[in-house]
Amino acid sequence: MAEAKLNVGFLGLGIMGEAMARNLLKSGLFASVTVWNRTLSKCEPLKSEGAKVADTPAAVVAACDVTFAMLADPDTALAVALGDNGAVAGISAGKGYVDMSTVDEACSSKIGAAVTAKGGRFLEGPVSGSKKPAIDGQLVIMAAGDKELFDLVQPAFGVMGKRSFYLGATGAAARMKLVVNMVMGSMMGAFCEGMALADKAGLEQSALLEILGLGAMANPMFALKGPAIQARAYPPAFPLKHQQKDLRLALALGDALDVPLPVAAAANECYKEAKAKGLGDSDFAAVYESTQKKA
Repeated sequence: MAEAKLNVGFLGLGIMGEAMARNLLKSGLFASVTVWNRTLSKCEPLKSEGAKVADTPAAVVAACDVTFAMLADPDTALAVALGDNGAVAGISAGKGYVDMSTVDEACSSKIGAAVTAKGGRFLEGPVSGSKKPAIDGQLVIMAAGDKELFDLVQPAFGVMGKRSFYLGATGAAARMKLVVNMVMGSMMGAFCEGMALADKAGLEQSALLEILGLGAMANPMFALKGPAIQARAYPPAFPLKHQQKDLRLALALGDALDVPLPVAAAANECYKEAKAKGLGDSDFAAVYESTQKKA
């Protein structure tokens, strides 16, 4: 006898969440997909494609076997999980909650403890990848927490991502994601400085991009973001304010563990400068603007 299909929920329909929820819906692997967003009008496109819509996170969780969340930051993740009519209010024995937001370990552990206290199962599942990998179902998922829940949601992870890793107890995935994004943010900062220096030295930025692409430093991020930097146009795939938040959280982890992170600390100052210029909602490649003289 075939296993019954799961009813799944999704909380948070931002740049990443809408694409991820749509992939769950399009897959046909689930009995239903129920969505929620703080601005409920953002649910309409998915509703027109067959998703159900609930008025509160609690209502989504109550209606579903497993609920996924993709939220902007720790404060939002905590409010959606633990606030009035939050996700935890809908948890009962056996229900699963998978928080795919990028948050610090303390936030993830607090949400996990609240879920398990009500008999639910918790998994953290932050991702590596931005808008296009989310649309294409090519995210890399870092998971930690309930191993049985990890196994149960493999079909969902399979349509949202190209690979998922089980890293152990709750907190491990939060730490790994911060390390990954710390490296990414630092690399982007160095890349932007190189692009700016090449320009001021009378060199073609396009030549720099081609030379980097032919050597050991070749990587998809430079190839993807280089043209945006050349054009000084930064449509958001991964907002700069979120990259700066991740650097801040990574630096706090370094402080807690007495690990010196001077490169990441310097990069963080560049993102803070770009954010102060009003570029927080632009793509994180807009950190290039921190290399430019003030008008």
